[in-house]
Amino acid sequence: MATLGLLVVSNILMTFAWYGHLKLQTMGISSNWPLIVVILFSWGIALFEYCFMIPANRIGYVENGGPFSLLELKVLQEVITLMVFSVFVTVFFKGETLHWNHLVSFALLILAVYFAFMKVN
Repeated sequence: MATLGLLVVSNILMTFAWYGHLKLQTMGISSNWPLIVVILFSWGIALFEYCFMIPANRIGYVENGGPFSLLELKVLQEVITLMVFSVFVTVFFKGETLHWNHLVSFALLILAVYFAFMKVN
């Protein structure tokens, strides 16, 4: 559970690092910021994000006593990233909406997780 919680926090921070500046721009907060300032702002958030991602991977990795293989960790991280992004975009960017094809893609992601964690003989 610690790994999943850390991955969620990490992905929330990284989503803000990658896309939060766009919302700040539409709000007029960062409209006049030079690109280098936007990059440094996002980099600062990403640096803080690493304080969650690195422990999540260390704790969760099977060779460190965790329950997940490296591939399983990556699949979890990607699914969490897309889930966090979907919530972020629908909450903060009101013009963006989820459609049926997005829901189908989520169902396929759930299948991807199932197959990634499926034990094969």
